[in-house]
Amino acid sequence: MNTGSAIRAESVGKTYRSGGTDIHVFDNLSLEVRRGERLAIIGESGSGKSTLLHLLGGLDRPSHGRIFFDDRDIVALSDRALADFRNQQLGFVWQNPSLLPEFTAFENVMMPLLVRGVGREEASHTAAVLLREVRLQTRQHHRAGELSGGEQQRVAVARALAGSPRVLLADEPTGSLDFRTGDMVIGLLADLHEMHGLTSVFVTHNLSFATRCDRILELRNGCLEAPSVMDLAAGVVVQDATRLGGGTYV
Repeated sequence: MNTGSAIRAESVGKTYRSGGTDIHVFDNLSLEVRRGERLAIIGESGSGKSTLLHLLGGLDRPSHGRIFFDDRDIVALSDRALADFRNQQLGFVWQNPSLLPEFTAFENVMMPLLVRGVGREEASHTAAVLLREVRLQTRQHHRAGELSGGEQQRVAVARALAGSPRVLLADEPTGSLDFRTGDMVIGLLADLHEMHGLTSVFVTHNLSFATRCDRILELRNGCLEAPSVMDLAAGVVVQDATRLGGGTYV
């Protein structure tokens, strides 16, 4: 793994205005993600994990601070330049796959490429290759609405990789899946990370997923810090026991 910096956030803060009150999600937060790294960000609900991912992905702008991809400060980009940067450099996976249910898996992966101006033959080839990589070649001509939740998420992963991104950002990619399906998607993301030479940042409540990444940071009280080994081990045991018992986890 090339250990140069792929993403660097410097003294980033985010404040929202709600009901006449300023809500500070975090202030003076800094982060460095190494090139080729798989980083997991964990933390309690409401701690700001998704907000941070949106800032790193250029989907929102910080109230202050700078965010660099290599040496490019994306906070300084115009809205148009930032949109171009997202389309060219980043891939996103969300908890909800948000596929177009009336279109096939193949069409859902191919369509963003056509919108970007890629020729139909090239887009078709790329979609076929990616669906094979996520092990859906036998389901590629089924409509998205006919696919299981795990299959839909695999289509969403293929769609995220269609533009050959350098960085993959994923917000709870296994959050709506059962244990077995989620574990399969975790393994698939690990394989694709290596196959495509990605830098990946995962926001997750799934501690089994987090412990399979290269590094874990916990967002707590507006700060990122490495969680203790004992806390992680205890959390994994509780989550696995809850799942095996048929319950849910947070």
